[in-house]
Amino acid sequence: MIIAIDNNSGFCFGVSSAIRKAEEALMKKNQLYCLGDIVHNESEVDRLSKMGLTTIDHDRFFTLKDATVFLRAHGEPPSTYAYARQNNIELIDATCPIVLKLQQRIHSSNESGKDKGTQIVIYGKKGHAEVNGLAGQADNQAIIIDDPTETDKIDLRRPIELFAQTTKDLDGFHQLANVLKSQDKEGSLKIHDTICRQVSNRIPGIKAFSRLYSLIIFVSSLKSSNGKMLFDICRIENPNSKFISSIEELDEQWFKDLESVGICGATSTPRKLLDDVASAIRLLELKNNHIF
Repeated sequence: MIIAIDNNSGFCFGVSSAIRKAEEALMKKNQLYCLGDIVHNESEVDRLSKMGLTTIDHDRFFTLKDATVFLRAHGEPPSTYAYARQNNIELIDATCPIVLKLQQRIHSSNESGKDKGTQIVIYGKKGHAEVNGLAGQADNQAIIIDDPTETDKIDLRRPIELFAQTTKDLDGFHQLANVLKSQDKEGSLKIHDTICRQVSNRIPGIKAFSRLYSLIIFVSSLKSSNGKMLFDICRIENPNSKFISSIEELDEQWFKDLESVGICGATSTPRKLLDDVASAIRLLELKNNHIF
């Protein structure tokens, strides 16, 4: 049986950079807190936890004083930085440069549009860490649209500036943008395509990869929005696709009488985990063939 790993799967630049910064900080700090999971992958969170990284939520953060806190690639709203300044909290900021630039653009648009009554609209998942940080740049008044059909949340009589969470799907963004264009009677709509191409450019590749194999094993955390989006694409291209978060979820029955298996994952899936899944499948194949 052929077992292949998608070479384009694995950490994106922003996640890789954050992991590296965390590892460097842990070599110097006796205690390091991380505000939220450093990456939406349980195995990587567990690995860094064993090195001394303590994951906390925002409720815990807002009780800290005189501490060091790591900010992950997703970014944070201004309130996080303000509290840190007031309470002697050292921040190690690993916000993805693409997210940071997007935050600055939203802040600038929000400030310049206040006198015009401009609505900041973000195509993104409500409650997602990145979206919370983006919304904070618009005084938490941004309109969050998770689905292109939700335009009833927007006052079409007022100016609109449309942005997108960096990991949202490009097709959905274009669909939303076209709907708003068709209803823009005043010519006051501004569209900013802020979807990360490191993510969106994986879509054509993962479509092609999914069609090559009898079975697709997609490896990701259930917390990963990017993972859910990419898995849906795999399943459309190859209905025989399975979503797992760990090796323990593999079922040996999946691999009986198969010619090939393709393994791929999200931008938050470590390459080592993909390699481990491939090794585990090889062992299951040997077991099914009674080789040991």
